[in-house]
Amino acid sequence: MSASVAVYRNIYTEDRFKQAYGSDHDTSGGLRLREKLAGRCRCSRQVCLHLLRERVPIFNWLPRYRLKKWILGDTIAGLTVGILHIPQGMAFALLTSVAPIFGLYTSFFPVVLYMIFGTGRHVSTGTFAVISLMTGSVVEQLVPTPLELNSSSPEITEFEAKRIGVASAVALLSGIMMLCMFGLQLGFLSTYLSEPIVKAFTSAAALHVTISQLQSMLGLRLPRQTGTFSLFKTLASVMQNLPHTNMAELIISLMCLAILVPVKEINMHYRQRLRTPIPVEILTVIIATGVAYASSLDSVYNIEIVGHIPAGFPKPQMPALNTFPAIAGDTVAITFVGYAVSVSLAMIYADKHGYSIQPNQELLAHGVANTVSSFFTCFPSSATLATTNILESAGGHTQLSGFFTSLVVLVVLLLIGPLFYFLPKAVLACINVTSLRQMFMQFQDLPELWRMSRIDFMVWVVTWLSVVVLNVDLGLAIGVVFSMMTVICRTQRAGCSVLGRASNTEIYRSVENHSKCYEVPGVKILTYNGPIYYGNRNFFREEMSKLLGLTPEKIRCREKLRKALEKREREAAVNTVERGISNTLFSAENEFFKFDASENDVQAVLIDCSSVIFVDVAGARLFTQMCTECLKVGVHVYLSNCNESVLKILTSSGLMNYMNPQHIFVTVHDAVMYIQQQKEKPPENTTTVWV
Repeated sequence: MSASVAVYRNIYTEDRFKQAYGSDHDTSGGLRLREKLAGRCRCSRQVCLHLLRERVPIFNWLPRYRLKKWILGDTIAGLTVGILHIPQGMAFALLTSVAPIFGLYTSFFPVVLYMIFGTGRHVSTGTFAVISLMTGSVVEQLVPTPLELNSSSPEITEFEAKRIGVASAVALLSGIMMLCMFGLQLGFLSTYLSEPIVKAFTSAAALHVTISQLQSMLGLRLPRQTGTFSLFKTLASVMQNLPHTNMAELIISLMCLAILVPVKEINMHYRQRLRTPIPVEILTVIIATGVAYASSLDSVYNIEIVGHIPAGFPKPQMPALNTFPAIAGDTVAITFVGYAVSVSLAMIYADKHGYSIQPNQELLAHGVANTVSSFFTCFPSSATLATTNILESAGGHTQLSGFFTSLVVLVVLLLIGPLFYFLPKAVLACINVTSLRQMFMQFQDLPELWRMSRIDFMVWVVTWLSVVVLNVDLGLAIGVVFSMMTVICRTQRAGCSVLGRASNTEIYRSVENHSKCYEVPGVKILTYNGPIYYGNRNFFREEMSKLLGLTPEKIRCREKLRKALEKREREAAVNTVERGISNTLFSAENEFFKFDASENDVQAVLIDCSSVIFVDVAGARLFTQMCTECLKVGVHVYLSNCNESVLKILTSSGLMNYMNPQHIFVTVHDAVMYIQQQKEKPPENTTTVWV
């Protein structure tokens, strides 16, 4: 037996409901604001400790750390990710167009700083292929590679210093932007990079990375292409220079790919059984370095090697601040991409493990990480897809895993770094390409995206094509603009429908989609599923006029008829007064509505505003205009389900001068019951006038 609901109550207009259930307005808004400000500005030991724990989360989670339960997982996960950071850091440094040692620095300092300030327990920060590629484009534009320059040239040191100066400047400016966004509490801006945009962008950027690494894998010494159509320019340049391929580097690349790809597939398919993934990247680096050293491949076959890697910490130095005007535009894109990817990853694993992150605190964490590390010759960093996935699957529990990650990188920086002198750059290029597997796998989401939302599918495709065909920065901008345009178009063309009542219920649904819901006689109930603002006011007016049959010709015709009836009433009143009696059976208004009912059954229009989230000044004026036009043809207008902001705008715009305030109801059913009661009232006789 199905449950039933029976409710008996009064009909509520908005005014009556506020009188019965509204809150008291004893305290003014200004007083409440002063109380909030006073509460926030109060200084005490407890408030200072709370602020410290909130802004430096390590003081919040470290005292509650469960040593016996979490330390093993954090240690294994941290060491595993640290081992992966070494080859990837050096490889992504090549994408950034700087020396490999700077990739190791970027794999150390941001990791330590994020451990202190970050809220993502399973987030691994460091070098990221997409950010490195975008930064490398900026570096190549400002400090292009001279064709005659080689690793033995005396000016190579000055050249590398200029390049890392630009890359560090990008990191510094990106960090400053994030800190400014944190101060303004703009963490919500990451939502403008929707999931389809981020996935399409990273997939397309992965293709850019792959194409850019072909020349290193083939042993070609070619200048890096930048600007629009850079992918096709690079591909054309590689194809033209294929006859100059260094066969030794090609063989090294093929052998590395033959090892890296199968082992990575094993790690992926058996990740549930493997306690930690096989560290194939670092093993490949060690073996390749040993073979190159033993065989003197650099001198015999002229292969390109990493070269000198200094041991120890870098000395603090100022980035190239004079490049700020030139790098500002590109840095904005780098900042948004880095933050969006980082927050998205943090949220994914936070939802999976049942905790929450603070987007604004993430701005502070990555802002501090980029700002501070830029003074230690680091390029921009962010959370990374591959290492974050490995950190979580290896059993990491908290940010403490970052400590063990940085410990591994620190050992390499202090002791082992110089041993990678003979590492072939072709090996790093192969590591770059094989690390992009997850990004290319995002193509598998397209069939499901097509089934769920064709619009999001189009956003994905447009973003991907824009990034591939044009460039990373410009393509991302086009993707964001296109995504915003789809939102605007959907609000401009929101559906307008007629509602009908389900028999013997207070439920109203669209009659187009519910065949057993019937319109209330004499009442046209309309609903609009979107905001009403300057961008869609004309569409809203057209839809309403079409559903109500209100054409300018009909309005003029009915207005003439109303004036004629008023004239007849005045003449009839004069005649009856002259005879000394009153005609109690005649009423011009009743005659008018009788005529109206014969021609058009609609005597009342009820607009359900439950889906109208906001109204601007143009939309409010349109309401007033439509109310006036309806009154001209003898149709009364009613509103229901208005939220507070909509009701405030409509009231402030002067709508109540043309509409009875008692015609605004709490629900659709309240309005319908009121209208039906008004129709059922017997007509009142006019009073007798004796002269």
